Amino acid sequence: MPTTVEPVTLPAPVVVPETSTRPTQDHGYLVVCWNDPVNLMPYVTHVFQTVFGWDRRKAERHMLEVHNQGRSVLIRESLEEAETHVHKLQGYSLQATLERDDA
Repeated sequence: MPTTVEPVTLPAPVVVPETSTRPTQDHGYLVVCWNDPVNLMPYVTHVFQTVFGWDRRKAERHMLEVHNQGRSVLIRESLEEAETHVHKLQGYSLQATLERDDA
């Protein structure tokens, strides 16, 4: 006597989103230079050229922004790169800070 097989309903597969153990490149940190009463404008221009490898024109534009507006956002980088730049600027006695860019 032939037997009939009843269809079996399998549960839907569970989909687990892939997670990477490798951190993503976060470019959400701003290096900000602040105006101070100590450093001369040509010196600040020189430091920007040295630290960032900028030409004189770009370095002067940021220096004037610092002088006239009190601060200039110099670059937007990953946390590690931004920290490195802040420490370099501080090594030249400039007032520099790191800010999270939440924009």
